[in-house]
Amino acid sequence: MKTSLFLMRHAEVEEKYHRVFGGSRIDMGLSALGHRQADALAGWLRRHTFDGVYASPMLRVQLTMDPFRPQYPGTPVLIDGLREVDFGSWTGFGWNDVQEKFGASAHDWLDLMERDQIPGAEPMEAFRSRVADAIRFIVDQHPGQKVAVFAHGGVVRMALSHLLGLPMRKFEHFDVDYAGATWVDIGEVKTGRARTEVQLMNFVPWRDL
Repeated sequence: MKTSLFLMRHAEVEEKYHRVFGGSRIDMGLSALGHRQADALAGWLRRHTFDGVYASPMLRVQLTMDPFRPQYPGTPVLIDGLREVDFGSWTGFGWNDVQEKFGASAHDWLDLMERDQIPGAEPMEAFRSRVADAIRFIVDQHPGQKVAVFAHGGVVRMALSHLLGLPMRKFEHFDVDYAGATWVDIGEVKTGRARTEVQLMNFVPWRDL
């Protein structure tokens, strides 16, 4: 018996926040393109029937989920543990600003987060723990069922890190695009870890269809 999780990142954010570390502190909306991306994602998701829907409470995620709501008969469950990671002192700064102000490359953010080297940021183990707790809760509620999870790029990466047993920094090699979907099947627990198979990685309906 396997549980299928569809992990969706929110759509493109408002233009003023492009390439800006917003994290959990900035509750931004979507761009005009982002709303179209959300429509395309909802259209693709109509191919599937979901037994449960869970989401981050942050605005960009809620707006991404809006076009999907009419096709789901239940009420999506909001989980605070699915919020984006807190980038601490980097919050509000653009990718180019981080090098100047903090002497670090923004491209190394996953590695720096894993080593707790972003000033004031959420500790990596705290982030890992809350995302893992959220994923375990969802899977426990839906054994053998199909579930949609709307969240953030950092949360999708952390969920995969937890499920696949890989260091977070490894996911710098995996794109997690706006309004993209990753589908994983979680099976029986063996040697202390659930067997996880990735069926679809970063499928982006507004681009790939």
